[in-house]
Amino acid sequence: MQKEPRDAASRSRVSAAQVARACGVSTATVSYVFNGKSGVSSAVRRQVIDTANELGYRSPLTSAKHNRSLTRVIGLIVPSMVNYMHMHWAQAIIEAADEEGFDVFVSTTGDDPERLAHVASTMSARNVDGVISTGGMRLDARSYGTLHSARIPVVNLSRRVEHADASFIGIDDGLAASELMTHVLGHGVTKIATVIGPRFSTASADRERAFIETASEHGITIPGAWKVSTRLHRNGGRIAAEELLGDSKNRPEAIVCGSDEVALGIIEHSVVNGISIPEELVVVGSDGLARSRSPLMGMTTIVQPVVEMAKQAFAVLLDHIGDPGTRVREVICQHHIHIGTSCGCNPETFNALSTHRE
Repeated sequence: MQKEPRDAASRSRVSAAQVARACGVSTATVSYVFNGKSGVSSAVRRQVIDTANELGYRSPLTSAKHNRSLTRVIGLIVPSMVNYMHMHWAQAIIEAADEEGFDVFVSTTGDDPERLAHVASTMSARNVDGVISTGGMRLDARSYGTLHSARIPVVNLSRRVEHADASFIGIDDGLAASELMTHVLGHGVTKIATVIGPRFSTASADRERAFIETASEHGITIPGAWKVSTRLHRNGGRIAAEELLGDSKNRPEAIVCGSDEVALGIIEHSVVNGISIPEELVVVGSDGLARSRSPLMGMTTIVQPVVEMAKQAFAVLLDHIGDPGTRVREVICQHHIHIGTSCGCNPETFNALSTHRE
């Protein structure tokens, strides 16, 4: 039989002790759960939260710095779910949040600033405990102002937002891009194009800048028409490929990409149009998706530690939720380059040489 919902007055009378008795745990355990402390298993944490929701219990936070109860819900902002990188981050964050008894409200922006502003307003209205964003736009601090005004902490994942007071988790995009370009140049190519995501993404902009500067340091100038910005999905890659590869008499020998999804679109277009990878065209990516690194695709790519970055982002957000006075942090995770066949390497030989040098 379905239980009748409790009214507001009834909710306010439910105590932590009642929740503890219903769960068969101590009152201290209930307190630990609702104050985000460790020492409670995920199973017990989930049981306490479910029981508290059923009984209508809402715990005031113990710190005097807090003036609202935890909803046990965080927001996650991503540009889209078309890009597999965003999907993997979302899944890893959802799993990390679930272990601590939090649910995740996911929303996409389509990399539209107005949509981002709307999402921020919606998350503020829903009183989420904090937000992790992979969809930040470099110069748009408006949405973060909305969340800051509501005292909702934000952690930026992968993309920074200038002039926004928020913690950041990511890799050193400039260093990674420089290493990737250096590897491509080692194959002796001189006609090089770059394809990145939208330039209002700091990750894309930093990668493009490092690609261009590293090529220049090696005496290679990349023509303006061969510096392409596109959407962060395979169709964006196909559109970029049409632009770069349409003239068979004047096309690049290598395309260095700031995204695996974009690189995959370029490879698909090339294969359909009879351009051999890597004999006629070197294509490399960034992100390190598992399918990109599979033997079937064999892409050379920058690998980001997706799960580690997601867990770090949630852990930092949890610190901000537990103590709003926590200073903003920057966590730079370690990347590495996966050598595949799309650049012209023999991965087995390359890896054997690398191991020998170490």
